[in-house]
Amino acid sequence: MEKVKTAEQMERHLKGMANHYRIEILFLVSERAGVTLEDIVETLGANEKTIGEHTRRLYQAGLINKKYRGKFVEHALSPYGRMFVKFLESFRRIK
Repeated sequence: MEKVKTAEQMERHLKGMANHYRIEILFLVSERAGVTLEDIVETLGANEKTIGEHTRRLYQAGLINKKYRGKFVEHALSPYGRMFVKFLESFRRIK
């Protein structure tokens, strides 16, 4: 049986990606699963606290997963994150 999301559940995912840094993070994590916060900060050239907050929000929205490896945290897309990246990729190609 197919489970249908409520409007509130969909809102959580949409708000989770509603920021240009978060969108960039989603694209980066889709290209490089296991990327650390430090790698994200370096690649995007942004403040570590800012990126840390955005990855936290993506995690809370259920769009990325975190895996702790010693003092580092690796990031990977969740199944919902993969769906949203596909949507974003198709959306940015619309003329």
